[in-house]
Amino acid sequence: MFLKRYGPWALVAGASEGIGAAFARELARRGLNLVLVARRREPLEAAAREIAGFAAVQVRCLSLDLARADAAEALGKEVAGIDVGLVVYNAALAPTGEFLQIPLEEQLAAIQVNALGPLAVAHRFGERMAARGSGGIVLLSSLTAFQGSPYVATYGATKAFLLTFAEGLWFELAPRGVDVLAVCAGATRTPRYLKSAKGRAPGELNPDQVAREALASLGQGPLMIPGRFNRFASQLMRRLLPRRMTIRIMGGQTRHLATRPD
Repeated sequence: MFLKRYGPWALVAGASEGIGAAFARELARRGLNLVLVARRREPLEAAAREIAGFAAVQVRCLSLDLARADAAEALGKEVAGIDVGLVVYNAALAPTGEFLQIPLEEQLAAIQVNALGPLAVAHRFGERMAARGSGGIVLLSSLTAFQGSPYVATYGATKAFLLTFAEGLWFELAPRGVDVLAVCAGATRTPRYLKSAKGRAPGELNPDQVAREALASLGQGPLMIPGRFNRFASQLMRRLLPRRMTIRIMGGQTRHLATRPD
């Protein structure tokens, strides 16, 4: 059923490691052929070799800088001849530190990759899916989408955009057979997270669990939060605590990011 609705090909943007690579593995287990997209080709090819070890699917690797303004157009040209029924947009840039200390160029690049990129990709591939009457678009948001997030303010703002964007598309595209889902992941043990984290965070998940829970939720609503603890904590903070307090709690969790790495 999953393969029939969302196959035969899936495109995963930001597939070189972490959550994106986990989505690629899980989709391969479900029988979908894959287009893996990221800036660095070597990790993509390593992911493809891993998938070839357990799944008899086709895998194409596309090295593309998603910070390019024409990235969605380039993607469309590269896959013009194949039937992409599912897009997972996981690519993201996360400038960390005090807002005024982060170069403007880094923050504008984050907006390009995290917000303008998925918008353009959803438009280009959404048209194709709507025309065929089936498909799915998964946008990786974050728990930072629900309140201001000190020291990752621009990143959090782009994730808030993705959440509301996905909710709007979910309503618009459902009658045309296209399922849209925002995945608001919390702390996930990706290589980037493990490099910056100071100790363990409550509710940490493995990337594979995020991917499994997200794909199981596709078609059931516009939003999902992986992990029972994260769902409970999110409900608590959004419904019972004053907004200023939730921002302060978030700031306490991200304060260690205030000092930018050399």
